[in-house]
Amino acid sequence: MADQTAVTDTDATPRPHSEELEFVYNGGDSAELARHLTWRSLISRLPKLVRRSFALAWAVDRRSTIALLACQVISGLLEALGLFATTAALSALIQSASDPAHLTAALPSVLMLAATAGLRAILGIAIQGLSNRLGPRIAREAEYRMLHAATGAEMAAYDHPGFDDRYDKADRGVEVSRDMIGESQNLVSSAATLIAAAVVVGALAPVLLPLLVLTALPQALASVAGERVTYLATLRTFRDRRMLNMLRWYLSHKDQADQIRTDTLASYLLDKYRASGVRVDRTVDEATWQRAKISLVGSAVSGLAAALMWAGVMVLLGTGHIGAAAAGTLVFALRSASGGLHGIVGYGADLMRTGRYMDDWESFIDEAAGQRLDRGALTPDRPRQVALHQVTYRYPEAESDTLRKVDFEVRQGEIVAVVGENGSGKTTLMKLLCGLNLPTAGLVTWDGISTRDLDPYALWKECAVVPQEFARWPMTARENITLGQPQPDGDAAVHRAAAASGADAVITVLRSGLGTLLAREWWNGQALSSGQWQRIAVARAIHRDAGLLVMDEPTSDLDARAEHLIFTGLRALAKDRAVVLVTHNLANTAVADRIVVMEGGRVTAQGTFTELTARPGLFRDLWLLQQDRMTPAAQEDAAR
Repeated sequence: MADQTAVTDTDATPRPHSEELEFVYNGGDSAELARHLTWRSLISRLPKLVRRSFALAWAVDRRSTIALLACQVISGLLEALGLFATTAALSALIQSASDPAHLTAALPSVLMLAATAGLRAILGIAIQGLSNRLGPRIAREAEYRMLHAATGAEMAAYDHPGFDDRYDKADRGVEVSRDMIGESQNLVSSAATLIAAAVVVGALAPVLLPLLVLTALPQALASVAGERVTYLATLRTFRDRRMLNMLRWYLSHKDQADQIRTDTLASYLLDKYRASGVRVDRTVDEATWQRAKISLVGSAVSGLAAALMWAGVMVLLGTGHIGAAAAGTLVFALRSASGGLHGIVGYGADLMRTGRYMDDWESFIDEAAGQRLDRGALTPDRPRQVALHQVTYRYPEAESDTLRKVDFEVRQGEIVAVVGENGSGKTTLMKLLCGLNLPTAGLVTWDGISTRDLDPYALWKECAVVPQEFARWPMTARENITLGQPQPDGDAAVHRAAAASGADAVITVLRSGLGTLLAREWWNGQALSSGQWQRIAVARAIHRDAGLLVMDEPTSDLDARAEHLIFTGLRALAKDRAVVLVTHNLANTAVADRIVVMEGGRVTAQGTFTELTARPGLFRDLWLLQQDRMTPAAQEDAAR
């Protein structure tokens, strides 16, 4: 069994002359960023990160943000007031050893200490509550901005190498964004504590301030160096962690569950999973040990500096430069200041780590904004003609063109079928017709207007598409057809579309009809077969009542009766629509007014079904191959 087999580091090494499956990450500046993780960057970046955190908080809840900042400021002032009150209280208590009457003089200072401690405790609760309130809201705001940027980008952005990887890294930024406000307020709280204590130390024994800084500086430097080691290790394991996520999905998802079993593939994939895990563990172990050594050195030097600081307090007390009460106050102040310094270093390191992920988030938003839908503002009418004029299209970073100087036209009331072998450019042509992609060269026009000059959202309102891989939304049957955009006559339009696609037979057997949730993975949802889902997808496009109807293999999962229903009704749909049909089943193209044949990204032939089946060429060749289905008896006769 695969789960009983130990995998060693040697097992994780790919065999010679064998390529290993891995994610190739193109682009990004993460490694460059890691080289700038220094003490100087900590000093310069922390204020920016705090501002970013509070800017997000301000965007989601201004009142809570103001309250949080006010609580922080008041808490810091109370800290300083309490430390000054400590000196007076200690002085009175020391004097009461020889004269008990001084105990009464200590009472106001003691009450002040109690009051400040109580108020700071209450403020601490308020600060924690406000941080907990703001954290989830900040995460939702960060996620909304990321999703808004992604959905507002050109479709071509998804074809850029590394775009999905950068999206995943940005998503990690969303996950940690909820921690930013807590880390920022902890950092501000530590800074407030340090300032309050430093004011007291400066008033009582300013000579100790340099030693105080020296106690935290080595640990600060070690912390920054350790974060750099951790981040670089994260970068080195990025591909394997992506691999683990991918394999986890393939091993556990329902879509592959049957093939994992029938192909007895589980052991092989589990071995790959473990091999990737070994590489991750090895890198993490190396980084952990390296960081431990750095932390050990930093702590040792900080401990030596702390010993010098406390020795300084003893020297000042012994030489009479400070009294016993002042020395006692210094003990409290130095401990507070030391805690504040270490808090700044610790919370600063946490915020730096979170900030790096937020940098990925911000970079993705900037990248998506750089590829946003920046087109014209013209609103198209229901198109009478959609055409390509000498269009060439090349996907980002591709070595060759997918389409080459293609001319194409479809008019309202017309059905045009597009056929060709795999990779001939049919799907790319569909995306250009619908304005999902813009041509690299040439023009795509709707009624003579370039799609670059049209408002893309208004254009898509006039598009209805049945793609090969159609969405199966975890919503009700009604919502899956209307997509939240009902027609004026409501369910009557839904039922008409369902009848035209054969989805009415599906809806009839659903336990709650159109109100049935079509998502088995959600509680109480109902599952559909692939063919039933395809009927819903076709009904979705028909219900949209758009001027351009594009159907890419719309009946690939349907039985003969359902397929016949759709194609016999296609002529009625084309009455006030321009219809483009992509199919490999050439018999279905007989319904088309015109057939366009594509080869190698070019249009090589056009004509009616009768013309193309009679004319030598690719269409006739493919048609004859599809008719070449001999019965066993015919095969025996041919073999004689």
